[in-house]
Amino acid sequence: MITFFTTAKPFKGHNGVIQRNALKSWTLLHPEVEVIVFGDEAGVAEVCAELGLRHERHVERHESGLKYVRYLFEQAQKMARHDYLGYVNCDIILLRDFADAFQRVRSQLAKFLMIGRRWDTEIALPVDFSNEQWELQTRKLALKTGKHQILSFIDYFCFAKGLYPDIPPLVVGRNYWDHWLVWRALTTPVPVIDCSRAVVAVHQNHDYSYHPKGRAGVWNGIEADENFRLAGNGKHRRQISDSTEVLDATGIRTNMGRHWSTTRRTARRWQHFVYGGVLQPVAFFVYDITRPLRHALGLRNGALRRYRQNA
Repeated sequence: MITFFTTAKPFKGHNGVIQRNALKSWTLLHPEVEVIVFGDEAGVAEVCAELGLRHERHVERHESGLKYVRYLFEQAQKMARHDYLGYVNCDIILLRDFADAFQRVRSQLAKFLMIGRRWDTEIALPVDFSNEQWELQTRKLALKTGKHQILSFIDYFCFAKGLYPDIPPLVVGRNYWDHWLVWRALTTPVPVIDCSRAVVAVHQNHDYSYHPKGRAGVWNGIEADENFRLAGNGKHRRQISDSTEVLDATGIRTNMGRHWSTTRRTARRWQHFVYGGVLQPVAFFVYDITRPLRHALGLRNGALRRYRQNA
């Protein structure tokens, strides 16, 4: 079947609840599922023993204490007893549709990367897995009350062993490392499959109190900046919209929208060059002298206005 691997925060409070929910859900996908949890955070050993998971206490860390993506992926690919692996963030509940999607893709392709959008959902309590309706109820809750997150948020990666032999020193828990993984798969190349239409990946909402600066510190801190640099200063970043294929009810088909994603990315780079680079004074001058005419015609240049406000 598949070997899942992940790393967790301490099993305390709400984080403990949602992480236990996530790990348990993975074990129920198939009798042959293997789960490896890296790290020595509080409660990890006890939960792994309780759920029958493999616990790897040691993990290589950045000086900040964050874990290196490279170590997790390299060791998981060495240790896994299955030929296919899935890195999943430890707050994601997976339902049977994930296993179904995996089987459908694997029946047609030997090598691939499966990714997809998540559903942000409020879950505060332990899931009652003894209730035969737990999966149906969780799915309904996500689809009815959850938010289908944007295409740049990637919380699971399912791939054939050997896809990632060499990863730069990116760290988990900050931005951009997930985008680099998609870029790397596309350059291998293997089919990158967007499973958002086939998989309801339930992300259990949480706060960012584990960082002194909250969400801003996680998204825009020093480690996030370093991840950005290691991802080619943004050049080696791809997201779900860059997938080569899409999986839906009819099967695997070509993702025609990926070309639009490439166009938008090129446009953003050009916009940054014009508005933020050497042509900025010219752009601002044109912006100023054409303002009366543009306003009379009902036209606005929101992108340039934002650049000017931040300049």
